[in-house]
Amino acid sequence: MLKVVCVVEYDGTAFHGSQYHPDVRTVQGELNKALFIIFKRTIKTDMSGRTDAGVHANYQVFSFERVNERMREKNVKEALNSLLPNDMHVRDVWFTSDDFNPRSFAIKRIYHYFILNKPEKNVFLRNRAWWFPYPLNVKKMREAARYLEGHHDFTSFVSKDKNDDRSPLRLIFRIRIIRLSKFILVRVEGKSYLKRMVRNIVGTLVKVGTGSWKPEYVKEILEMKDRSKAGATAPPEGLYLYRVYFKDGGS
Repeated sequence: MLKVVCVVEYDGTAFHGSQYHPDVRTVQGELNKALFIIFKRTIKTDMSGRTDAGVHANYQVFSFERVNERMREKNVKEALNSLLPNDMHVRDVWFTSDDFNPRSFAIKRIYHYFILNKPEKNVFLRNRAWWFPYPLNVKKMREAARYLEGHHDFTSFVSKDKNDDRSPLRLIFRIRIIRLSKFILVRVEGKSYLKRMVRNIVGTLVKVGTGSWKPEYVKEILEMKDRSKAGATAPPEGLYLYRVYFKDGGS
């Protein structure tokens, strides 16, 4: 049986994360409800990666079995968008092989983090970016980011979770830091991530940007393997799951 793959974008402000939980509103929970209405049965869904409460996505990927062969990609997309809440939208739908799993097939995940770096607060962006009113040295942040690229033990950048026993060894392909007028964009490209890893990286780079730490101190933080030595966790509203790429060439 073929799999249905759907790309979902969402505003994470009113969600308690992406992963299903019976007691709170989640992205997966809303998708599952819509699928139940369409197909009159419970449909198991898998997603490319979890996002925390308040985190947004331009390109979250879900998959599930194609239980109705009469429905084409266009039909599935239209049906879902007619039922999903207004803070979610299905961007694309396609069919693929029955062994597809968006988590294990993903070869690269890109996150964007937006910092509103200006003295005055913008209330309309309060759920879209981290307002940081103090000057940041982007050049120094870029120097620090280089130490995080490649294969490393990211224990110092992982928020502890007693239910997460995954290895702290991760691969970061590239970190780009770009100033866009009053915004600073931190773009992190990696294979996979640990809990709040990107937000902890951003919090550490901001400490460097303020001049509190020298760029080379980030290398020492990695080597210490101690979460308390890195910067504070950046708030969730600035983080976006921007893109996911798969090993079969699909994205």
